Formats: sequence, C-alpha cells, structure tokens
Amino acid sequence: MIKVTLPDGSVREFSQGVTPMDVAKNISEGFARNVISANYNDTTIETSTPLTADGALTLYTWNDKEGKKAFWHSTSHVMAQTLEEMYSGIKLTLGPAIDNGFYYDVDFGNHKITDADFKKIEDRVLEISREKHEFKMRAVTKAEALEKYKDNEYKTELISNLEDGTITFCDHATFTDLCRGGHIPNTGIIKAVKIMSIAGAYWRGDEKNKQLTRVYGTSFPKQKDLTDYLELLEEAKRRDHRKLGKELDLFHFSQRVGQGLPLWLPKGAALRDRLEQFLKKAQKKAGYEQVVTPHIGQKELYVTSGHYAKYGADSFQPITTPAEGEEFLLKPMNCPHHCEIYNSRPWSYKDLPKRYAEFGTVYRYEQSGELHGLTRVRGFTQDDAHIFCMPDQLDAEFKNVIDLVLYVFGSLGFENFTAQVSVRDLNNPEKYIGSVENWEKAENAIISAAKDKGLNYVIEAGEAAFYGPKLDFMVKDALGRSWQLGTIQVDYNLPERFELSYKGADDKLHRPVMIHRAPFGSMERFIAILLEHTAGNFPLWLMPEQAIILSLSEKYEKYAKKVLDLLEIHEIRALIDNRNETIGKKIREAEMQKMPFMLIVGEEEEKNGTISVRRNGQEGKGNITVTIEEFAKIVNEEISKTLKQF
Repeated sequence: MIKVTLPDGSVREFSQGVTPMDVAKNISEGFARNVISANYNDTTIETSTPLTADGALTLYTWNDKEGKKAFWHSTSHVMAQTLEEMYSGIKLTLGPAIDNGFYYDVDFGNHKITDADFKKIEDRVLEISREKHEFKMRAVTKAEALEKYKDNEYKTELISNLEDGTITFCDHATFTDLCRGGHIPNTGIIKAVKIMSIAGAYWRGDEKNKQLTRVYGTSFPKQKDLTDYLELLEEAKRRDHRKLGKELDLFHFSQRVGQGLPLWLPKGAALRDRLEQFLKKAQKKAGYEQVVTPHIGQKELYVTSGHYAKYGADSFQPITTPAEGEEFLLKPMNCPHHCEIYNSRPWSYKDLPKRYAEFGTVYRYEQSGELHGLTRVRGFTQDDAHIFCMPDQLDAEFKNVIDLVLYVFGSLGFENFTAQVSVRDLNNPEKYIGSVENWEKAENAIISAAKDKGLNYVIEAGEAAFYGPKLDFMVKDALGRSWQLGTIQVDYNLPERFELSYKGADDKLHRPVMIHRAPFGSMERFIAILLEHTAGNFPLWLMPEQAIILSLSEKYEKYAKKVLDLLEIHEIRALIDNRNETIGKKIREAEMQKMPFMLIVGEEEEKNGTISVRRNGQEGKGNITVTIEEFAKIVNEEISKTLKQF
C-alpha cells in the first residue's frame, strides 16, 4: 500500500500502481470526468501513470493553469501529426504550451503554409481528436531516439544534450514525438481548435540559426469557450492601447528618436501630470520627501549596487568621457542614487524612517523584438520611492505602503486583484545577493504584513528581485487579463552594499532596512494597462477634457465662450468645438474622442443661462438641461465617488 496526500492535507491509502485517475474516481466520479492532468511530488505526470511510492498528488481540471497547459501541449501534438500528414517531409522541432494556447516550430522545407490552409488544418485536428486516441509515454534509449530522428537535425540536437535513461517519447494514434510528458488522457477532450497565425522564428531563438515557421494555435474543451475567446480577442483589439493612444492623441513613437522611446503629446503629458500630482499629494500626506536624481551615474555606482552584474547585458553601453577610464551608464534603476542621498549625512534613530520619492526615468536596452507599445519600452519613468527604516519599523512601514497601493487601485477602478509574495528559488541561490539570514527575515516580514492586512495572496518561488523578496499586486483588467501592477520590496542587501547606517539609542551604528515601492510600476506601462482596462474612458477626475461645448450655430459662440469661462471657475476642464459642422457630426466625433460630457448650447440655453448635457455612451437617453452650477455639482459628485480619500 502507498499513502497519497491530497491538496487539502487528507491522506488516502491505495494499492501500489494506482493511477491519478483512479484516485480521482475514488474522490468522485463527477470530479474524475473533469480531471485532465496531474502532478505527483512536484513532477508533472500522466493521469494514467502508476504511482509506486508515497507522495503528494494534485489533480488538475481545465479550470487550473496546469490543466490548460497540459490541454494545449496535447493539442500541439495533434497539430504536429496533422502537419506531417499534410506536408510530407517536414521537420518538427518544439511545440510547447504558452499563454492562451500553443505553437509548434516547423522546418517546412519547400512547402508553403498560408492563412488559406488554416481551416483544413483545424478540421483534420478535430477529426483526429474525435477518434479519442490515448496519449502514452514510453522510455527509450538515447540510441533509439537518435535512430528515430536521424533525418531531423533539430531533434537530434535536442537528444544529444539529454542523458541516456531520461529520454521519453509520447505516442498517440500513428504519431510519436520526443516529449517529457504532461498530457490529457485522450484526444477526445479537444472539442474546438483555432490556428491563430504563423510567424518566423529562429531555431532556439538564435538569429544565426535557420529561420523556421512558428504555427500558433489554441484549443478548448467546448466550442462556446473558443467563441468567447475569439470575441475577447476582438474586444482586446478595440482596446489596444497603441490604437487608442493614437486616436486620443496621447503618445507617439518616432524612428528618428529611436525604438522604445515614447514621445508624450500634450494630452498624454497632461494625463501623466495628473497621475503624478495625484500620487504626489498622497505621498506628501504619508510623509514622503520628493528628490530628483540624474539620468546617468558612474559605472562604479551600479557595480556597487549589483545592477551592473544583473542588467549589464540589457543596458545601454557605457558612456565614455574625455577623462581616461571614466565611464557612465544611463541609470537602469533609481535605488542606488537614493542610497547615496541617504548617505549624504549621518542619521540618528530619531530621524527614521526616511521616505524618498521620485518620478525617475530609467533606461534598459530591451531587444527590438520584445518592444511593445508602452508596455515594453527602453526608457520609462518609475513612481519610485525608497524607505529607510529601523528593523522594528519595518512592519508598520510595509503596511502603510500596502494602504497606499490599495488607494491607487481604488481611485483608478482596479478592484479585482490578488497579491503575490515573490520569494527566492531555493534551487538557484546564485541568482541572488545577500545572506540567507537576511532573505529569511525579509520574506517573513512580507508574509506577516500580507496576512495582517487580510490580503488574498499566493507565494511564488523564484519571482523575487535579485536583491530581495517582494509583494506584487496581480490585477485583472476588464477583459479578465492579469497584469502585475504595483510592487513593494524588502531589501537588507543594498544597505549592506552601500554601508548605510544610523546611530541607535545605544549610541552604536546600525544598518537600516530598505523598502522599495512603486504603486504604478512605470508610468508608461501603467497608462497602457489603464487605457485598455477603461477602453479610453478614464475616471472623470483623470480625463484630459471632462466636457466639450457644442454650439448649434455660430450665433451662439459668444455664449459658448461664457460657458467655458464659468466651467474654468469651477475647475472643470473643457473646450469648445466651434467648427462649421452639423451638431450630429460634432457629437459623433466627441464620442469617438471619449469625451465624458457634451454640452449643447443654442437659443433656449442662451436665453435661460443653461446647458443641455449629453453623457457619452447614453445614445441620447437621459439628456438633461441644467445650470452651470448644477452641472458642476454633478461632476464633483461623480469625482468624489471614484477618487478615494487617503
């Protein structure tokens, strides 16, 4: 008999050789029908794999991330079988699961694959799937594997790097592939398939190697799931921040300026400024002091901090000066500069904590293929701050930062989020700097604060920064996509590296603890996510213009100007559209510009000192006629509902 421990901590005994699917059926026949993948003792296995020793078992369904991974990886096998059937003599390479689907890199030789082929591929994948072929793993020797793929230089390269005794094949139907495992029970579970696109991809990501064709696809256990997903993609296209940014005149990219270096247009600059002022006001209440640091620093600064060793390959090349041996770098992080600000004078325990904040621009040389609108750029501004405190102040300071992050989220409509405690990967200690003792103290401090604040959190190993663990906030947007927004990090290491100190009550020098925090993360990425989350309909307090005044004819332009002046007195941002166009066209264009309110003025409004108010998105319903003072009250009440108090 063996003992199988389930995720809830319960232990069940089974005969040796029991499979994960047998265990699932023992739990519930209904549950077993939904199980598609399994993990035993932290190793992905098949649901048909015999269990021969005591261990911990996790069973996955489609609703689990690991379940989807197995589902999509299995579909990639079926697609690979289909491609081999349709295009004789092709060479398969790798076909992993990715976010929202899978791909397979293929050397098509003299064959050509186009969008016109997608439907035929999908139909054949579904035809094979309906035959309910089981996925079966088997071990092979290195010699057998090399013989199988003697005509495929890509597979033989992979096999040559594997140890004999660790090589496995996966069989289904008439198809065999080199594979480590992790499949659904049979192909019959695959009910809907879509080939999404094709693209070029160098073998193993090296541009010196041959370019292959990457075939992207996705699949689902229900046709409705695929339909919903495709509709979601269409909505995502409509919300793409690059498209909206152009339509709303927020930002621009210029090849002359350089890739990944956004230019902020007047409306975008005003938007950024409002976000900055919003956070600066809250920071001032929380006791932060604003600092400013240069865009460059001597190379030795980043060698001391450890950033050069970690980011050197992804940074711009050093800037040399006329002085021999002198080198500067565009700063990849603000924290080394803030350490030097702290070091500018001696401190007493009575002075702490010190909270330095800066909207500091940093630079990293991201590869051109990784750049994407505002979400991945080479120059970006962080809402950075660093808190230097005594160890016994750490808990309170960390919790105060959590409160600040929650305030930011609440005021900007991000209500669906979880917290992620990002800790070390204990199997790769070389990735991190600092002592084990300091890492343990920092990780425990974060977990304790997350518990005390009642956060819904998970612990993720291997996601820590190289100098310390962190609390990341994973926010779901309006389309259900998850983004990392807002981060808080505990750092015992940089204070050591920069020899930071304060004089304690015992008149001895002590080392402060450092907290890194950025509620927005980077202004560029945050605005991109906010654009897509709101589809450009920002909270009213943040909108570039909150209203547009539309006169029915040029006879009422004077009154329109009077309305504008009165709105300015009430601190409402507005503009006038006095073009010689029909009122219908003006309204349509104002709605496309995401203008929250359209204020229509004509003979009746001028006569009564009123405005006719049309709210964007209401399609003519609920229009009201009010005085300027009444409209100002409507605006202020809406802002007070969304802009939280800190």
